[in-house]
Formats: sequence, C-alpha cells, structure tokens
Amino acid sequence: MTDMNRRRLVGAGLAAALAPLAAPLARAAEPYPSRTIKWVLPYLAGTGPDTTARILAEAVGPILGQSVVIENRGGAGGNIGAKLVARAPADGYTWIYSAAPMAANMHMYKSPGFDALKDFRHIMRLTSADVVLVVNADSDIRSVDDLVRQIRARPGKVEYASGGVGTPSHLGVEMFLDAVKGSALHVPYKGASELCTAVLGNQVVFGAPILAVAYPQIQAGRLRALAVTGPRRNAVLPQVPTLAEAGVLGVELTSWGGISVPAGTPDAVVEKIQSAFVQALKQPRVVAALQEQGGQVDIQEGNAYVDGFRREMRSTEAMMKKVGLEPL
Repeated sequence: MTDMNRRRLVGAGLAAALAPLAAPLARAAEPYPSRTIKWVLPYLAGTGPDTTARILAEAVGPILGQSVVIENRGGAGGNIGAKLVARAPADGYTWIYSAAPMAANMHMYKSPGFDALKDFRHIMRLTSADVVLVVNADSDIRSVDDLVRQIRARPGKVEYASGGVGTPSHLGVEMFLDAVKGSALHVPYKGASELCTAVLGNQVVFGAPILAVAYPQIQAGRLRALAVTGPRRNAVLPQVPTLAEAGVLGVELTSWGGISVPAGTPDAVVEKIQSAFVQALKQPRVVAALQEQGGQVDIQEGNAYVDGFRREMRSTEAMMKKVGLEPL
C-alpha cells in the first residue's frame, strides 16, 4: 500500500469518527434561537397557566424570531411535565411553565421524580393570579359565613374539588379549613377547568380555582364567587371581598408562574429568553389580556425567583404539618 493510500484511509477513518460530533457542533454554532421552541405546560389545556402561557407565547415568539409551541403534559400535579423537561437537552429549546405546585410537590410527593432547585434554571417569575372561593350559583350558600356553617354542621362530609394534590386550589382550601376550624372531603381533579365543571355539575359543594379559569363562569352567572384569597380585592371582581374582609384571617394565597429551563442551559441563552419576556410583559395588549383573565404582571428575576421556590417549599411543609397531610 502506498503512503498516499494510507493517508487516504487514515483521513477517511478520522472523518467517519468525527461525523457523529459534526451535527452537535454545528447546532452549537447556530445563533439562538434558530428553530421552534417547545414550552411544556405541566397542566391541562384550559387551565389558568395554559391561558397565561398562550398569551405570552404569542407575544414572545416574534421577539425571539421563532415560534413558541405550547405542549400540554398534565398529570400528577405537574410532575409528569416537570420530569420531561428536567431530562431535556439544556439548549434553550425546551422550556417549562414553572409554578407554585413545582415547589410544593417537593413535599407533597415522596418521589416527584425531579428536584425543583437542582434540575432547573429558574429564569423569572412572569405573573401572579388570585385564587377565588366559588360555589354553584344555584346554591343557597351566598357568603363565606354560609359555607363555614355548612362545613361545621357536616364535619368531613362537605365535598370540595381541587385541580390536583398540592395545587393552590388544594392547599388554599386546606389553609381555609384550618383557619375556620372545619374539615371537608377533598376530591382532586386534573386541573382547574375540571374543578369548575365539578362545582357547576353539583358533584361537589365548593372549590378554590385560579380566577382566570373561573372568571368566565362567574361572569355568566353560573358560579358564585364568595371571596378572593389575595391580600386585596381583584379589579375584575371589585364587589367580591377578600377572605380577611369576610372574617377569615391569616389565609392569603396567590398562584404564580414563570419560565424555567433545564439545568446547565448556557447563560447567553438564558439572558436572551429573559430579555424577550421582559419586553413582552411591557406590551399594553399583553398586560390587558392578562388582567382580563384576573392575572397581573409580577416579575421576579434570577435569585429572587429561586427564593420564591424556597419560600413555597417551606410554607407547604409547614401547612402539611399543621393540617396533618402526608406525602403521596
């Protein structure tokens, strides 16, 4: 074999060996983003987070110059979608709508399948929304006092729906029950939309969904809002009192959500995502659309957002001990 032939063979061998590395290296050299982005929603379509994410995806896509596609992966209180994203490539093309349940699930479940602090880079909180205590509009329960009387008259038998174990609609009611020294029967569903359907169908007596999901039914006169669980009245329901105004003290709860990516996502990519969302959340039409759903812009970036996860984990653990909830 001649030297030239040997060199050709060696060159061919090197080319074959390096071929598997060529595609990843080429992708790494591409400017971000250069293809469609998947935003995983660990909740069902039609829920408050789903509505919020779709409003924001439509606004942030043009800023980034790529489509942002929503993928609903509901189930297990958000754990299914979270596990999926925790194992996704850390390249900025898979996001997760991170929210209070992601933090709460660290205590609500024995084995959630991910670590909320270690497996993700939490970029920023985007919005917050009130939770609202509701009953069927045909019910004879017309106030928080009426509901409390029923609960105390039938301890452990009045049924309430939640959007799943560990969701704000579950934890909020347990905090409420603890405050009024009552007990009720928890019936978990797969999301806030199913929660509302259960109340509308008289399958349960009451529930505490995110306002964004309940608001259309409240407006239509099918659900009756008894109180909001935030620190002040909501602008879209100015006639509805807070729980504190209704005489239930020490219970304040808002639902919040943000944007996170797999741990290890490069700083430059994170900064580009963060910048795009900051720009989107300044757009008047985006702010108005969120407010129409009962939500509001509530930005917390970087470490401040991570601190929010830690606070939610501590408060969930304390609440579970207080009311005797065991991890699933």
